[in-house]
Amino acid sequence: MIEQKKILGEERRSLILQQLKDSPVPLTGSELANRTNVSRQVIVGDITLLKAKNEPIIATSQGYIYLKQNSGTNSFERTIACKHLPEDTEKELNLLVDHGVLVKDVRIEHRVYGDLTASIMVSNRQEVKQFIENIQKTGASLLSELTEGIHLHTISAASTQVLDKAEAALKAEGFMIES
Repeated sequence: MIEQKKILGEERRSLILQQLKDSPVPLTGSELANRTNVSRQVIVGDITLLKAKNEPIIATSQGYIYLKQNSGTNSFERTIACKHLPEDTEKELNLLVDHGVLVKDVRIEHRVYGDLTASIMVSNRQEVKQFIENIQKTGASLLSELTEGIHLHTISAASTQVLDKAEAALKAEGFMIES
């Protein structure tokens, strides 16, 4: 599977695309670089080129994933507005994933830059833990810190009832902004 020589250009991008499509878990840039015997930076460029060709690849805190179209699960989606302190982020995300929800992203409205969106793509406690550890390890700020805790999430689940229960739990915790 690992080749000793570099895999070049289109052949490498085709291989990366196939590996992302076949993988049930996110693949890091380093993993893809090792598999194709190039640097991680080359992979970042390849991913950018693939995205430019409208391939539905997103970067998450766990690595790159290929968004499979209409997989049948998590076909109901909703945007929710939340507000909480940075130290409540893990609690908020765990509350959502414990209800069977996929948290796709976080979005804020910044006074200077307008809408800023970051992919999260967490659906279980292990992924939430990894996300929080990555934030802490890198010293990155949460987007919600730029807006005094106010942010939006795109969430999806297998049914509207699951989304309703997750929202009710957020409301009970005081994390939801009532419209």
